[in-house]
Amino acid sequence: MILTQIANPAFRSRIWARPTSCRSFWGWLNAVFNRVDYERIKDFGPDRAASEWLLRCGAKVRYQGFEKWQHDYNGLPTGPLGKYKIQAIDATDSCIMYRGFDYLDGLKHLEEIKLCKCIYIEDACLERISKTDTLQESLRRLEIISCGNVSDKGIIALHSLSNYL
Repeated sequence: MILTQIANPAFRSRIWARPTSCRSFWGWLNAVFNRVDYERIKDFGPDRAASEWLLRCGAKVRYQGFEKWQHDYNGLPTGPLGKYKIQAIDATDSCIMYRGFDYLDGLKHLEEIKLCKCIYIEDACLERISKTDTLQESLRRLEIISCGNVSDKGIIALHSLSNYL
């Protein structure tokens, strides 16, 4: 009886969070996940810091010399700093955005990036990838699938990547 008295007014008045307020909350939270921690990069190295960023945002990473994809933030490998080098990134359905792309600067062994259904990926992200010196040398494969904010301008910006297949 008490439960129906509490619940019924809420159902009748339809006071629920509006979709736009939910979207702005998730956008804000995703922006927080993409904040770059330069001290962490300095202390733990670019590969470890980038792994943490990518997994926090819902992406997967594969390390050089390993076949298995790492997708669990709590299962990140431990060991000597610099042992695990990111070879591939699968950012399918992740919330990575331009704000976090500084994490990619020090990745010298990154050969593959898959951006599939990434709602925050835009032309500026692809321009950033093409201007990152380490990626110009190491990146061999880049997949961009169903990223709605990417236009011809972003694709054209990739012309400086000469190593990919």
